[in-house]
Amino acid sequence: MAINDVSLTAGMRANLLALQDTVNLLNRTQSRLSTGKKVNTAIDNPVSFFASQALTSRASIIDSLKDAMGQAVQTITAADKGIKAITSMIEQAKGIAQSAQSAVPQSAEMTSLQAQYNTLRTQLTELAEDSGYKGKNLLSDDDLVVKFEGTTLTVEGFDASAAGLGITEATWSTGGSIDADVDLLDAALVTLRQESSKMSGNLSIITVRQEFSTNMINTLTEGSDKLTLADTNEEGANMLMLQTRQSLSTTALSLSAQAAQSVLRLFQ
Repeated sequence: MAINDVSLTAGMRANLLALQDTVNLLNRTQSRLSTGKKVNTAIDNPVSFFASQALTSRASIIDSLKDAMGQAVQTITAADKGIKAITSMIEQAKGIAQSAQSAVPQSAEMTSLQAQYNTLRTQLTELAEDSGYKGKNLLSDDDLVVKFEGTTLTVEGFDASAAGLGITEATWSTGGSIDADVDLLDAALVTLRQESSKMSGNLSIITVRQEFSTNMINTLTEGSDKLTLADTNEEGANMLMLQTRQSLSTTALSLSAQAAQSVLRLFQ
Protein backbone atom coordinates (compact mmCIF):
# COMPACT_ATOMS: atom_id res chain seq x y z
CA MET A 1 0.00 0.00 0.00
CA ALA A 2 1.43 3.39 -0.95
CA ILE A 3 2.10 5.78 1.88
CA ASN A 4 -0.61 8.18 0.73
CA ASP A 5 -3.34 5.58 0.03
CA VAL A 6 -4.84 6.19 3.47
CA SER A 7 -4.64 9.52 5.25
CA LEU A 8 -4.17 9.47 9.00
CA THR A 9 -4.65 12.34 11.37
CA ALA A 10 -1.54 13.93 12.84
CA GLY A 11 -2.39 12.53 16.26
CA MET A 12 -2.89 8.99 14.94
CA ARG A 13 0.33 9.09 12.91
CA ALA A 14 2.33 10.35 15.91
CA ASN A 15 0.90 7.66 18.18
CA LEU A 16 1.48 4.97 15.52
CA LEU A 17 5.13 5.96 15.15
CA ALA A 18 5.55 5.96 18.93
CA LEU A 19 4.03 2.46 19.09
CA GLN A 20 6.34 1.21 16.32
CA ASP A 21 9.37 2.61 18.14
CA THR A 22 8.26 0.92 21.33
CA VAL A 23 7.88 -2.43 19.55
CA ASN A 24 11.39 -2.09 18.10
CA LEU A 25 12.80 -1.36 21.54
CA LEU A 26 10.88 -4.31 22.98
CA ASN A 27 12.35 -6.62 20.34
CA ARG A 28 15.85 -5.35 21.10
CA THR A 29 15.38 -5.77 24.84
CA GLN A 30 14.01 -9.29 24.40
CA SER A 31 17.04 -10.17 22.26
CA ARG A 32 19.40 -8.85 24.92
CA LEU A 33 17.66 -10.78 27.66
CA SER A 34 17.65 -14.03 25.65
CA THR A 35 21.32 -13.81 24.57
CA GLY A 36 22.68 -12.01 27.59
CA LYS A 37 24.46 -9.58 25.25
CA LYS A 38 23.79 -5.99 24.36
CA VAL A 39 26.04 -6.28 21.29
CA ASN A 40 25.31 -9.36 19.20
CA THR A 41 26.36 -8.14 15.75
CA ALA A 42 28.41 -5.34 14.23
CA ILE A 43 25.13 -3.54 13.49
CA ASP A 44 24.44 -3.14 17.21
CA ASN A 45 27.74 -1.35 17.89
CA PRO A 46 30.59 -1.74 15.37
CA VAL A 47 33.33 -0.39 17.66
CA SER A 48 32.42 -2.57 20.65
CA PHE A 49 31.74 -5.63 18.48
CA PHE A 50 35.11 -5.67 16.71
CA ALA A 51 37.04 -4.65 19.84
CA SER A 52 35.40 -7.55 21.69
CA GLN A 53 36.27 -9.93 18.85
CA ALA A 54 39.92 -8.85 18.98
CA LEU A 55 40.10 -9.48 22.73
CA THR A 56 38.39 -12.85 22.40
CA SER A 57 40.72 -13.87 19.56
CA ARG A 58 43.80 -13.01 21.59
CA ALA A 59 42.43 -14.92 24.58
CA SER A 60 41.89 -17.96 22.33
CA ILE A 61 45.47 -17.79 21.03
CA ILE A 62 46.89 -17.58 24.55
CA ASP A 63 44.68 -20.48 25.63
CA SER A 64 46.09 -22.70 22.87
CA LEU A 65 49.63 -21.70 23.87
CA LYS A 66 48.77 -22.52 27.46
CA ASP A 67 47.73 -26.03 26.40
CA ALA A 68 51.11 -26.46 24.71
CA MET A 69 52.82 -25.25 27.89
CA GLY A 70 51.00 -27.96 29.82
CA GLN A 71 52.37 -30.58 27.42
CA ALA A 72 55.86 -29.10 27.79
CA VAL A 73 55.56 -29.47 31.55
CA GLN A 74 54.74 -33.14 31.09
CA THR A 75 57.77 -33.62 28.84
CA ILE A 76 60.08 -32.07 31.42
CA THR A 77 58.42 -34.05 34.21
CA ALA A 78 59.03 -37.29 32.30
CA ALA A 79 62.69 -36.35 31.86
CA ASP A 80 62.99 -35.47 35.54
CA LYS A 81 61.60 -38.84 36.57
CA GLY A 82 64.10 -40.45 34.22
CA ILE A 83 66.98 -38.51 35.79
CA LYS A 84 65.96 -39.63 39.26
CA ALA A 85 65.78 -43.27 38.17
CA ILE A 86 69.13 -43.04 36.35
CA THR A 87 70.70 -41.43 39.41
CA SER A 88 69.46 -44.35 41.51
CA MET A 89 70.96 -46.83 39.04
CA ILE A 90 74.30 -45.05 39.04
CA GLU A 91 74.38 -45.13 42.81
CA GLN A 92 73.68 -48.88 42.68
CA ALA A 93 76.45 -49.31 40.13
CA LYS A 94 78.78 -47.34 42.37
CA GLY A 95 77.97 -49.69 45.24
CA ILE A 96 78.81 -52.67 43.04
CA ALA A 97 82.09 -51.06 42.01
CA GLN A 98 83.00 -50.40 45.63
CA SER A 99 82.29 -54.06 46.41
CA ALA A 100 84.54 -55.05 43.52
CA GLN A 101 87.39 -53.03 45.03
CA SER A 102 87.60 -55.58 47.85
CA ALA A 103 87.10 -58.64 45.66
CA VAL A 104 89.95 -60.88 44.53
CA PRO A 105 91.10 -59.95 40.99
CA GLN A 106 90.12 -62.42 38.26
CA SER A 107 87.79 -64.39 40.72
CA ALA A 108 83.12 -66.50 40.36
CA GLU A 109 82.88 -63.00 42.58
CA MET A 110 84.74 -60.30 40.41
CA THR A 111 83.18 -61.71 37.26
CA SER A 112 79.73 -61.65 38.85
CA LEU A 113 80.12 -58.07 40.08
CA GLN A 114 81.35 -57.00 36.66
CA ALA A 115 78.31 -58.61 35.01
CA GLN A 116 75.94 -56.86 37.45
CA TYR A 117 77.64 -53.55 36.78
CA ASN A 118 77.43 -53.89 33.00
CA THR A 119 73.79 -54.97 33.22
CA LEU A 120 72.98 -51.80 35.18
CA ARG A 121 74.89 -49.81 32.56
CA THR A 122 72.73 -51.31 29.79
CA GLN A 123 69.53 -50.74 31.74
CA LEU A 124 70.58 -47.14 32.36
CA THR A 125 70.70 -46.50 28.62
CA GLU A 126 67.34 -48.17 28.05
CA LEU A 127 65.82 -46.12 30.86
CA ALA A 128 67.03 -42.92 29.24
CA GLU A 129 65.45 -44.00 25.95
CA ASP A 130 62.13 -44.66 27.72
CA SER A 131 61.92 -41.19 29.31
CA GLY A 132 60.24 -39.47 26.39
CA TYR A 133 56.76 -37.96 26.20
CA LYS A 134 54.75 -37.73 22.97
CA GLY A 135 57.81 -38.29 20.79
CA LYS A 136 60.05 -35.79 22.59
CA ASN A 137 62.85 -37.11 24.83
CA LEU A 138 65.03 -34.62 26.67
CA LEU A 139 67.27 -37.48 27.82
CA SER A 140 68.05 -38.44 24.22
CA ASP A 141 69.51 -35.04 23.33
CA ASP A 142 66.21 -33.65 21.97
CA ASP A 143 65.44 -29.96 22.44
CA LEU A 144 62.00 -28.70 23.45
CA VAL A 145 60.80 -25.34 22.11
CA VAL A 146 58.02 -23.82 24.21
CA LYS A 147 56.05 -20.98 22.63
CA PHE A 148 54.76 -18.06 24.66
CA GLU A 149 52.92 -15.01 23.36
CA GLY A 150 55.58 -13.12 21.45
CA THR A 151 58.55 -15.23 22.55
CA THR A 152 59.88 -18.78 22.93
CA LEU A 153 61.90 -20.80 25.42
CA THR A 154 64.24 -23.59 24.34
CA VAL A 155 64.71 -26.39 26.86
CA GLU A 156 67.92 -28.14 25.89
CA GLY A 157 68.08 -31.89 26.32
CA PHE A 158 71.19 -34.03 26.80
CA ASP A 159 72.34 -37.57 26.18
CA ALA A 160 71.62 -39.47 29.40
CA SER A 161 72.65 -42.84 28.05
CA ALA A 162 75.64 -44.60 29.54
CA ALA A 163 77.79 -43.52 26.62
CA GLY A 164 76.46 -39.95 26.80
CA LEU A 165 77.33 -39.77 30.50
CA GLY A 166 80.78 -41.24 29.83
CA ILE A 167 80.18 -44.50 31.71
CA THR A 168 82.24 -47.19 29.96
CA GLU A 169 81.79 -50.95 30.15
CA ALA A 170 83.58 -52.57 33.10
CA THR A 171 86.53 -54.90 32.33
CA TRP A 172 87.59 -55.57 35.89
CA SER A 173 88.10 -59.31 35.42
CA THR A 174 90.72 -58.58 32.78
CA GLY A 175 92.53 -55.79 34.60
CA GLY A 176 90.25 -52.82 34.06
CA SER A 177 90.51 -50.00 36.64
CA ILE A 178 87.70 -50.00 39.20
CA ASP A 179 88.78 -46.63 40.59
CA ALA A 180 88.57 -45.09 37.12
CA ASP A 181 85.02 -46.42 36.70
CA VAL A 182 84.02 -44.98 40.11
CA ASP A 183 85.38 -41.61 39.00
CA LEU A 184 83.28 -41.85 35.82
CA LEU A 185 80.17 -42.61 37.91
CA ASP A 186 80.84 -39.60 40.14
CA ALA A 187 81.26 -37.37 37.08
CA ALA A 188 77.99 -38.73 35.67
CA LEU A 189 76.18 -37.88 38.91
CA VAL A 190 77.52 -34.31 38.73
CA THR A 191 76.27 -34.03 35.14
CA LEU A 192 72.82 -35.30 36.12
CA ARG A 193 72.59 -32.81 38.98
CA GLN A 194 73.55 -29.95 36.69
CA GLU A 195 71.10 -30.94 33.97
CA SER A 196 68.35 -31.51 36.53
CA SER A 197 68.95 -28.01 37.89
CA LYS A 198 68.63 -26.53 34.38
CA MET A 199 65.38 -28.36 33.77
CA SER A 200 64.00 -27.25 37.12
CA GLY A 201 64.75 -23.64 36.20
CA ASN A 202 63.02 -24.00 32.85
CA LEU A 203 60.08 -25.73 34.49
CA SER A 204 59.70 -22.79 36.88
CA ILE A 205 59.65 -20.36 33.95
CA ILE A 206 56.97 -22.37 32.14
CA THR A 207 54.88 -22.68 35.30
CA VAL A 208 55.00 -18.92 35.86
CA ARG A 209 54.02 -18.32 32.23
CA GLN A 210 51.12 -20.76 32.62
CA GLU A 211 49.78 -18.84 35.59
CA PHE A 212 50.30 -15.54 33.80
CA SER A 213 48.47 -16.89 30.74
CA THR A 214 45.51 -17.95 32.88
CA ASN A 215 45.28 -14.49 34.43
CA MET A 216 45.64 -12.79 31.03
CA ILE A 217 42.90 -14.96 29.50
CA ASN A 218 40.58 -13.98 32.36
CA THR A 219 41.45 -10.30 31.91
CA LEU A 220 40.82 -10.39 28.15
CA THR A 221 37.57 -12.31 28.57
CA GLU A 222 36.30 -9.86 31.18
CA GLY A 223 37.24 -6.95 28.94
CA SER A 224 35.37 -8.51 26.03
CA ASP A 225 32.33 -9.14 28.22
CA LYS A 226 32.26 -5.55 29.41
CA LEU A 227 31.98 -4.43 25.79
CA THR A 228 29.17 -6.80 24.83
CA LEU A 229 27.32 -8.22 27.83
CA ALA A 230 23.98 -6.76 28.82
CA ASP A 231 22.98 -5.72 32.32
CA THR A 232 20.07 -8.11 32.90
CA ASN A 233 18.70 -6.02 35.77
CA GLU A 234 18.66 -2.94 33.57
CA GLU A 235 17.16 -4.78 30.62
CA GLY A 236 14.52 -6.34 32.85
CA ALA A 237 13.51 -2.87 34.06
CA ASN A 238 13.48 -1.67 30.45
CA MET A 239 11.16 -4.51 29.51
CA LEU A 240 8.63 -3.54 32.18
CA MET A 241 8.82 0.11 31.18
CA LEU A 242 8.42 -0.65 27.46
CA GLN A 243 5.46 -2.95 28.08
CA THR A 244 3.79 -0.11 29.99
CA ARG A 245 4.64 2.32 27.20
CA GLN A 246 3.24 -0.09 24.63
CA SER A 247 -0.02 -0.32 26.52
CA LEU A 248 -0.25 3.47 26.81
CA SER A 249 0.60 3.94 23.13
CA THR A 250 -2.13 1.50 22.14
CA THR A 251 -4.63 3.39 24.28
CA ALA A 252 -3.49 6.73 22.84
CA LEU A 253 -3.86 5.40 19.31
CA SER A 254 -7.37 4.25 20.13
CA LEU A 255 -8.24 7.70 21.47
CA SER A 256 -6.83 9.33 18.34
CA ALA A 257 -9.15 7.17 16.22
CA GLN A 258 -12.28 8.29 18.10
CA ALA A 259 -12.55 11.49 16.06
CA ALA A 260 -12.82 9.50 12.84
CA GLN A 261 -15.33 7.19 14.49
CA SER A 262 -17.46 10.25 15.42
CA VAL A 263 -17.68 11.19 11.75
CA LEU A 264 -18.68 7.61 10.92
CA ARG A 265 -21.62 7.85 13.31
CA LEU A 266 -23.05 10.72 11.25
CA PHE A 267 -23.74 8.26 8.43
CA GLN A 268 -25.50 5.73 10.64
